[in-house]
Amino acid sequence: MIEMKPISVDGGTAIGIVVKLPKTTLIAITTDIGYIMCGALDIGLLNERLSSRNIVAGRAVGVRTLEELLEAPLESVTYEAERRGIVPGMTGVAALAKMVG
Repeated sequence: MIEMKPISVDGGTAIGIVVKLPKTTLIAITTDIGYIMCGALDIGLLNERLSSRNIVAGRAVGVRTLEELLEAPLESVTYEAERRGIVPGMTGVAALAKMVG
């Protein structure tokens, strides 16, 4: 099952996506600039093998809902996210605020 819903963030709109798979659930919230995601996101891959894409992304671990993803501190972020002022420890909603607009 796939669930999508709009999420208001700092005057902009992000899209929350939940994909229920056997024995796992993928959770992500995306904007036109970047996204945050559950622990399934491989930040190392984005920074190393896909670095030319300049992907703005952050990873939070241990989240099970979109609401938890918004409130959780980011465990890691891409180099491009850091260039935009998004840092580990920042909440998901604070990171998304830097990705809208």
